[in-house]
Amino acid sequence: MTSIAQFNAQAIEATDLEHSEQLGLLQALGDAVECGADSTQVARQLDALIAYSEAHFVSEELLMRMKSYDDYEDHQDDHAHMLAQMRAMAVDHANGNSALIPGKVKDVLDFIGRHIATRDKRLADYVRTNR
Repeated sequence: MTSIAQFNAQAIEATDLEHSEQLGLLQALGDAVECGADSTQVARQLDALIAYSEAHFVSEELLMRMKSYDDYEDHQDDHAHMLAQMRAMAVDHANGNSALIPGKVKDVLDFIGRHIATRDKRLADYVRTNR
């Protein structure tokens, strides 16, 4: 049987892997637009990024609920903000404004970087110490 400490360590490790995947999808989207990828490919990249981010955020929010995390609402607000930015990129692309995406990708990358360094770090510390 897995101990609570092992579960906590595995949960944080899985979350870190998800962050890496999410950042990779975001970077790939920016690269696709900057390299002049066709509209269908950019739309696929956007769909993959949004779907993956939704799943990751649900996973992380479930972990927070399981642990009765005290900063749940603010953390969840960050997730909603990031998804709104990603969905805005999809709307821009659908409206033929793909040129706006690289700047928005940079903004989202910056936001996610701060989110991981602050809110996700705090969550990881909380999970490690609250068995």
